[in-house]
Amino acid sequence: MSPLRSATIVRRARAVLLGGAVGDALGATTEFMKPAQIRERIGVHREITGGGWLNLLPGQVTDDTEMTLCVARGIVQTREWNLAAIADRFAHWLSGEPADVGATCRRGILEYVETRRLAAAPNEWDAGNGAAMRVAPVALYTLGDEELLSRLAVEQAHVTHHHPLSDAACVAVGRLIQRGLLRTPLAGLRATAEELAARHPEFRFEGYDGESSAYVPDTLRTVLDAFFSTGSFEDCLVKTVNRGGDADTAGAIAGAIAGARYGLSAIPRRWVNALDAGLREELASLAEQLVRNSPLFDRA
Repeated sequence: MSPLRSATIVRRARAVLLGGAVGDALGATTEFMKPAQIRERIGVHREITGGGWLNLLPGQVTDDTEMTLCVARGIVQTREWNLAAIADRFAHWLSGEPADVGATCRRGILEYVETRRLAAAPNEWDAGNGAAMRVAPVALYTLGDEELLSRLAVEQAHVTHHHPLSDAACVAVGRLIQRGLLRTPLAGLRATAEELAARHPEFRFEGYDGESSAYVPDTLRTVLDAFFSTGSFEDCLVKTVNRGGDADTAGAIAGAIAGARYGLSAIPRRWVNALDAGLREELASLAEQLVRNSPLFDRA
């Protein structure tokens, strides 16, 4: 791999994790609001202002970014795929009583603490978005090997979520991130999303105008409709979070996919600067370490 291509991929990998964090921080303000409420109270929400039901500071992130950091740190600090190390970081994070944690994530982590089992039992109620929201580091770490991506994305999901729709969403988000990083044309990215919808009709997204809920098909339909109906990182994120509902998670997933597609320079600088400086630096560093240890770089 040429030094120029290597540097380009590293920058786009940073855009994935930073894009997810700014989407989380932007969407946290409108979480649990209806689109009409957003229009009435804000107009069009397009600035990172904090507030919301969690009363966050401007730029403060939620469980979406915090659990993503657990996955990324667990890979980078052990220098290998060690699911127990990731689960241990989830447990440590939960013990700190985070302001925001989903019920399925909480249940799965507590079960791991009690039993040390790395896979929750299959559960019809596990089709939430809490595993898909944290899959981006896996996509970076497995870049160049989609079979490995599929396996590891599902393994990390099953610590808390064990449902076919959650599994499918994790793999699809990971593939969109990887293919975006590798400059797959937009038609190819759309084919990836349409393949998901063909296998699981719950994810049909064309013209989606329903609820942006924590049910993972609703989350991905919101994200995919915004991604394929806009032409920039900013427009994609603004459309996503103005749908309200589970806006921080939808924003985080949209930010990771759009970051891969559009690159670091496309993320509004005012949004990046709103994040804590230490968080920005850590996300950029983790992204580089993850992707440099990927199969794509191993073959270079």
